[in-house]
Amino acid sequence: MTGPLVDPEAVPSWLQPLVKISRDVGAETFSRFSVPPDASYRPASVLMLFGEGPEGPDVLLQRRADTLGSHAGQVAFPGGGAEPGDDGPVGTALREAEEETGVEPSGVLPVAIFPELFVPVSGFAVTPVLAYWRTPSPVHAVDPGETAAVARVPIAELTDPANRFQVKREGFGWKGPAFDVGGLFVWGFTGGLLAMTLSLGGWEREWDHGDVRDLDVALAEHQARVDGRQVPEKE
Repeated sequence: MTGPLVDPEAVPSWLQPLVKISRDVGAETFSRFSVPPDASYRPASVLMLFGEGPEGPDVLLQRRADTLGSHAGQVAFPGGGAEPGDDGPVGTALREAEEETGVEPSGVLPVAIFPELFVPVSGFAVTPVLAYWRTPSPVHAVDPGETAAVARVPIAELTDPANRFQVKREGFGWKGPAFDVGGLFVWGFTGGLLAMTLSLGGWEREWDHGDVRDLDVALAEHQARVDGRQVPEKE
């Protein structure tokens, strides 16, 4: 099942467009990859948790630990693989978010489910669960071995054209949206899902799609800024 889980009027006006449009979007809106027709994938969910902070609407993101065997250091929505006791995609998303960030599930209102999206590199079929943080709770990296940081990132910063560009990987024929905001470098599956969500929600501002950077170079420059090191000037 995809689409709204609540009446759009049950959420703030700034979130209503996303709830409404969830009934009309298909997987092709977000990705060019289709979920395999056989069972050669593992179901998973992510929690796209939107709240209202001091700087307006925001979204919860986390940075994975640098010591992980896969996706080390990458920024992602809280989430992970489904387990037998989960109550569907929503149950998986809430459980994983609590385990990773300490968010209190009772304060979270699931409002819509987006289509299942296949991630070839991991073999997961990921269901994004859109939610409203009606009663925010403190969050933190519950297990430093898995999560390095947790942050509420303002939508205004994500839509700032100065924080947006595209990245590419030489030899892979791949290019996708990226964000450099609040000490976080967002790209890959999360960057693509976030970019489309901003567009569907009506929040996107004009930005330079022609600003395409080499992923490894952009990551190195981002880390240098985070570490307070000087970034070499481009020739």
